[in-house]
Amino acid sequence: MIQKPENIVPAEKKIRMLIAGYPGIGKSTLALSAPRPLHIDCDFGIDRVEPQYRKPFIQPGSYAEILNDLQPGNLTDFDTLVFDTGGKLITLMSQWAIQQDNKYGQRDGSLSLKGYGFVGREFVRLMDYCFYQLKKHIVIIFHATEEKDGDNTRLRIKVEGQTKNNVWEPMDLGGFVEMMGNDRTIGFSNCERYFAKGTRGIHGIYKIPDLATNPNTFLTWLFEQYNQKSEAEVAAAAEQQQKYTETMAIGRAVIESVTDAESANQAATAMKTLEHALTSEAEIKAEWVKKMQVLGLTFDKATRQYVKGVIA
Repeated sequence: MIQKPENIVPAEKKIRMLIAGYPGIGKSTLALSAPRPLHIDCDFGIDRVEPQYRKPFIQPGSYAEILNDLQPGNLTDFDTLVFDTGGKLITLMSQWAIQQDNKYGQRDGSLSLKGYGFVGREFVRLMDYCFYQLKKHIVIIFHATEEKDGDNTRLRIKVEGQTKNNVWEPMDLGGFVEMMGNDRTIGFSNCERYFAKGTRGIHGIYKIPDLATNPNTFLTWLFEQYNQKSEAEVAAAAEQQQKYTETMAIGRAVIESVTDAESANQAATAMKTLEHALTSEAEIKAEWVKKMQVLGLTFDKATRQYVKGVIA
């Protein structure tokens, strides 16, 4: 069913987020600051997270185990699924894919070209399942790797083959974690050093609060900001729609009042005072031109008045 933008009802949106950065910079701890997280510890690295920041976790030995654990009945206590790391998740997916069909693998155990395509599609399917069916926030962590681009060194997420594009596709936010002096930061805008992704007004570089003096709640706060901006956009759209409706009604009433050259000249002055919104200016102008044609009125540029008939 086709719907109008003004009919959007503000509601909390679940968020899909990618976090990238060098090992040891605190990506897992940051990811676990999301609302009520389940830590899907594919890397078996929970011991590297300080005890006070640890959350309930699973340590899957296979992708089939992840699929078995991610059932609605198991997840009622959680709002966020944290995949740590995405690189290891894709490795488990790759092993699973080859078990499904040996055409997805090569003799050395690596993926074939068809295998990369299959794993990429399965990654998107898993993200869609977690987002649309389980209705959870998703945070997926990737290690960063350096790539040479001429004289420049750029940071990229560490993932094999063409699955890199599949990883970015479903994400709402993607940030690189770095150190700037003594501050830990996360950047959501593309720059010369890395590719990132920001939406809903979440752009630029954010300082991550120092955990020595602040609770580990940064992503919970960020997700709230994201949804507040979403609500503000919906409210602004509704306001513009209301203004459009009012302007169209006033403009059409003015046009309806025109019956001859004298009333057209009076109406032309009133038309200039209309406060337009959305497409009202173009629509009202088109209706005005049509009415002038119906009445046989022409605008005389010399006198700047509407007159009856064609000007010679």
